[in-house]
Amino acid sequence: MDFDLERFFLARGCQMIAGVDEAGRGPLAGPVVAAAVVFPVEWILNGLPSELAGVRDSKRLTASRRAQLYDVLVNHPSVCHAYAVVDSAEIDRINILQATHLAMQKAVANLPVVPDHVLVDGLSVSGLPQPHTPLVGGDAKSFSIAAASIIAKVVRDRLMSEFHARWPQYGFDKHKGYGTPAHLRALALFGPCPIHRKSFRPVRECCQQRQLF
Repeated sequence: MDFDLERFFLARGCQMIAGVDEAGRGPLAGPVVAAAVVFPVEWILNGLPSELAGVRDSKRLTASRRAQLYDVLVNHPSVCHAYAVVDSAEIDRINILQATHLAMQKAVANLPVVPDHVLVDGLSVSGLPQPHTPLVGGDAKSFSIAAASIIAKVVRDRLMSEFHARWPQYGFDKHKGYGTPAHLRALALFGPCPIHRKSFRPVRECCQQRQLF
């Protein structure tokens, strides 16, 4: 985990370098959320401040540690950040790949600055107007992408907890919409709710089976 790629683009004249990542591409329910983060040049050159020393891929952090780092990231005056949410209806309409790209486009567009270059976790993003570099496993390599992964994950998890309050029978507060055995059992028992992704096979098959009876 480092700023090597950010420094590469700094050396080529870029000043605003955004890291972008998403959360929620794989679940059967809920939105996909993308976040974008721009760190100051000083941090890229000299390293993160001590209060952000634990920044890394969000999947490697506990929920409490993610929440702590999220609070620092979104409240620090030197950190530019934004996120975007694409709901399950839009995912069903345009498919999850295009919805993920749309969320990333919107997150970058929502930044208070216009980045010179964007570092994206994963593969290339269609429709992103800025020059960008895709980086498979980028959330474990780039601090900027890792910070974006933390914001996206915390925002989405909190949304899923809110959905749990509306539809507690599915256990969204625990599995966050992923296809765990408990979620699949609840889906079979209760059928899909409004935030289920009906284009995803387990949900689609559940809808088809329930229509037969």
